[in-house]
Amino acid sequence: METLLLSRIQFAANISFHILFPTITIALGWVLLYFKLRYNRSKEDRWMEAYRFWVKIFALSFAMGVVSGITMSFQFGTNWPGFMETVGNIAGPLLAYEIMTAFFLEAVFLGIMLFGFSRVPNWLHTVATFLVAFGTMMSAFWIIVLNSWMHTPQGYEMIDGVAYATDWSAIIFNPSMPYRFAHMVLASFLTVSFLIAGVSAFRWLIGGRTEGVRVALRTAVFAAALLIPVQIFVGDMHGLNTKEYQPAKVAAMEGNWETQAGVPLVLFALPDEEARENRFEIAIPKLASFILTHDWNGTVQGLNDFVTEDGEVLHPRVAPVFWSFRVMVGTGLLMLLISWSASYLILRKRRGVEGLPKPMLYALVGMSFSGWLATLAGWYTTEIGRQPWLVHGVMTTKEAVADVPAPLVLSSLLAYLAIYVILLAAYIYVIFFLARRMSRGERIDPKIIGPAAAKRHEIPAE
Repeated sequence: METLLLSRIQFAANISFHILFPTITIALGWVLLYFKLRYNRSKEDRWMEAYRFWVKIFALSFAMGVVSGITMSFQFGTNWPGFMETVGNIAGPLLAYEIMTAFFLEAVFLGIMLFGFSRVPNWLHTVATFLVAFGTMMSAFWIIVLNSWMHTPQGYEMIDGVAYATDWSAIIFNPSMPYRFAHMVLASFLTVSFLIAGVSAFRWLIGGRTEGVRVALRTAVFAAALLIPVQIFVGDMHGLNTKEYQPAKVAAMEGNWETQAGVPLVLFALPDEEARENRFEIAIPKLASFILTHDWNGTVQGLNDFVTEDGEVLHPRVAPVFWSFRVMVGTGLLMLLISWSASYLILRKRRGVEGLPKPMLYALVGMSFSGWLATLAGWYTTEIGRQPWLVHGVMTTKEAVADVPAPLVLSSLLAYLAIYVILLAAYIYVIFFLARRMSRGERIDPKIIGPAAAKRHEIPAE
């Protein structure tokens, strides 16, 4: 295997592992702030009980995200030196903004958020929770700014093969940034909603039927049910933006080879890039044109438009983009079905969480990490769909890769994969270990969760 392919796989492995944890912390910080504000207003211990459990998951996720992010950033120098040599004048400051405005903010106030509830005034603890949540959002903002600029670059000029910023507002608010940022933030909230719902359902099944579990489960299910339709709407807008600026990506997503009117929506197919056609295709006539142009007979560009006269292919590999897009959409539709069904059962006859039968609770547990699956599938659609460009229209991936021996890249790739498998298994184990321990009332400080909650856990007050 050549160095280019191995370097791409290695970076994909690193970013796939890393993105799992910011996807949780971006939204979980705001959920924790919601729990804290509800506690401040009502003084009901159930909200602080939910806060105290999920702040542990936040801290664990934050630590994993920091560690995995550091190893990923090193690869800009070791594997992709051409990237920084060409666009470092733009990428460097954006990454610096992320560190200065977000990472430092999170690091400074995280300690107060985790350990300061009984040591600082309540208002200060609430402010610390807000600043950590705000920091995670700002971190996501700057990373998405850089990533979206790589897809739709604007506000720069090329001098001797090097990109220089000419308009920072155009760079930051590039054409795809608003849609990409909104889509990612909503994906994070859906990921967290299903994680909270799944783990809370697990705790409910094993007997941890406290008020804290009850409010967390209800909050998560209702949040997911409300946010998925919004995500579908934002996803449609993002798709239309992509059609305008990256039509080759959309053609690969749809498996559309020829520019034509009334393009069918392909539900299933085996794209054949050698024959440049789909095999075993199952499609709905004209539906892709309607979705992409809002016209049943709208014209959509095909993949064959992105092949030069000398045979150079300027579109991504079709099969990975085609299938990852369907995994993302399919997972989203399953999320919609589960969250709406669970919401109906909770609201039916006002029975609350008790209205959820065991099969639904098991379904929620099974969907605990469905947000990860949808996020990764969407990320692959976006990033593979940009190929062969690293920065669209500016430099190709091949131009940025380092001249490193393939065996050296392969050895580091295998080491990364082994470590990531162990860490991911440990992360998931710790989450459910904490769920079991907290559900059994072990080592819960009555000073933290309050006397009423401690009594429910049968913990004697000092």
